[in-house]
Amino acid sequence: MARCLIVDDSSVIRKVAKRILTSAEMMVTEAASGEEALDLSAHEMADIIIVDSSLPDMEPSELIRRLMAMPADFKPHILLCLVELDLGAIMRAKRAGAQGYMLKPFTRTQLLEQFRELQTAA
Repeated sequence: MARCLIVDDSSVIRKVAKRILTSAEMMVTEAASGEEALDLSAHEMADIIIVDSSLPDMEPSELIRRLMAMPADFKPHILLCLVELDLGAIMRAKRAGAQGYMLKPFTRTQLLEQFRELQTAA
């Protein structure tokens, strides 16, 4: 079973994404902050991690860098989630290890398409 971690300070965004993604093939967990995401990932690294571009406790690129540096059997696929197109934030996230980005608000179709692309690239 694949695992996804949604890191966003908005409980609404986490709830919507979790409802879209949870299935027999995907287990979804949530984190409201970067520190919470790091704590969860230290116990079990998710296959795919969605990181909000405006976390309350750290820059998303710092979270991504720290996630990618964690000892694990594999490196997660990471997507940055933005409210508006910010090329600087996207480039910082990609340099830190993110594979892509998506814009909020997202639709079910957009989110599932992003996941298909990540799984195809794996």
